[in-house]
Formats: sequence, structure tokens, C-alpha cells
Amino acid sequence: MEIESAPPLTLRLLGQGPDWRVSDVVCRAGPSDRRFEERHEDYGIGLVVGGTFGYRAASGRALLHPGAVLLGNAGTCYECGHEHGHGDRCIAVQLAPALFEEIAAFAAGTARFRFATPMLPSGPALARILVALEAASTGTAASMEELALAVAEQVVAASAGATLRCEPCPAADERRVARAIRLIEARAEEALGLDALAAEAGMSRYHFLRRFRRVTGRTPYRYLLDLRLRRAALRLRRTRESVATIAFDIGFGDLSTFNAQFRAAFGQAPQAWRRSGVISAAVPRRVVRTPSGRAIADMTHPRHPA
Repeated sequence: MEIESAPPLTLRLLGQGPDWRVSDVVCRAGPSDRRFEERHEDYGIGLVVGGTFGYRAASGRALLHPGAVLLGNAGTCYECGHEHGHGDRCIAVQLAPALFEEIAAFAAGTARFRFATPMLPSGPALARILVALEAASTGTAASMEELALAVAEQVVAASAGATLRCEPCPAADERRVARAIRLIEARAEEALGLDALAAEAGMSRYHFLRRFRRVTGRTPYRYLLDLRLRRAALRLRRTRESVATIAFDIGFGDLSTFNAQFRAAFGQAPQAWRRSGVISAAVPRRVVRTPSGRAIADMTHPRHPA
């Protein structure tokens, strides 16, 4: 299987088998580094943990941002670029074609499924499984293979269902939106209103709101809220800090609001999430076996019709 490791990348292998691999990938490229063509030998799913970068493939063009999911089809060429800032970090899941087709037959209703878009934007539909994947980068995953299969199955189902979409916008506007995304990432605990974000992007509030949603699939407020909640979920799993401390540190001024928003996003109260553990909370307990006998988690959302 491939390791997409063209410099200046740092790749840390988190787990692998004969037909799957999970890696923590840090890229230090910036605006002065030229794009170069690469090839997906396997199917690729990448959770963007930090930073922004442009991604262009046969399926389209997108600005990848924290919480978004990169989608790569096996046997296709692609380019990545950092015209809008320096560096990014992704957790990458790579699956051999035969394994991906088996998962797709179950999750999308056809083994011939291929990703039709270059990314899924950040959003609540994938929040739990993606937090589990990010948490696994610190060694908290009980079963990396089980997690990789669960991630792939839910991403395929979400992509096939076409419930999360984004569209490219003019390069100049994309660059301005990227500045606002990086500001949110750096100062997510602050009260970043529409005025401040639009000013960072150099746009009117209305134009910024339209362009931001077009690039990310979310409103600026919802994007900021999603980022705060993902960070809270990770801290609940990794630390013994009180729920109140975490809530106030990440930018919530009211504990009851945080509890309600967390439950809406992750399906559990913060303390219940902490007790159950990220992996068990994110990966459903019911397991379905495919015709080959491989176990795949049965996710809870509707399947794409065959």
C-alpha cells in the first residue's frame, strides 16, 4: 500500500494491516512551495486536524479545513497546495480497493461506488467518529483496524447520501475565507463575531457569510461551535479536568449551554462521553458481517439506496 510522503511531510504510522493503514501526517509546506501531482494508489480518507490547504482531483477542487474530510479515489491523480498559509495536519486512512469495495457495497449499496466530491465539510454527522480518529493519534484506540473500518463505512455512507456538500468559489475569495478559518483555529476560545471574521477576510459581512458557507458548508458561528465541541470531546477523553473547566476554557460562557450543545453533537452528556470512552461512544456496538466474513460496524444513519 502507498505512503503519500512527498516532502516536506512527516508521517507517523498509527496502525496497518495488509489492506489498510492509518497515519498521522504533518505537512510544513507554505505559499512558496509549488504544487506537484501525486497519485492515490488506494482509497484515501483524511481528517484535517489543523491548518488549511487546497486539494484538486478529478472529483473537483476544495479548500480543506479543520474538521473537513478529504476524499480520494484509488487510481486517480491529485494536487495539494498551501497558497493560503503554512502547514496542516491530517489523520489519514488508506484502504486497498478490494476492502473499500466491500465496505462500499454495505454502506453505499454498490461495490462500484466512488467519491463524487473532493471532500466532506465539517459537520455533526461525522463528529463522533472523527473525534475518535483524532483521539487514536495519541494511542487511545483499542482497535485501530476496527476504528479504520468504522470511519470508512460512515464516510462512505455520508458521501453516498449526498447530505454534506460544498462548492468551490473564486480563488481570491477562497484565500480570504482561509484567513478567517485560520483565525478561528488560533482563537476559537474567544468571542469571534461576524464583524471580526469578515474584517479578517477583508469582505463585507454579507459577502463573507455567503462565501464562508460556500467553502465550508457551515455558517461561521456553526463552524466555530463545531470546532469548540470537538476540542472539548478530546479533552474529556485525554484529561481529568472538570467539565466546567473545559467548557469555559474553550469559549462557552454558560455550562448549561455547553452541556446541551455537546449532547446535541455527540449524543451523550459530557460526563457520559468521558466514562464510555471515545472509541466506544463513536463506534456502534452492533456489528454486521459482510459476505467475506469481515466485521463492519453498523452505523445508525440511513443507508444510501442501492
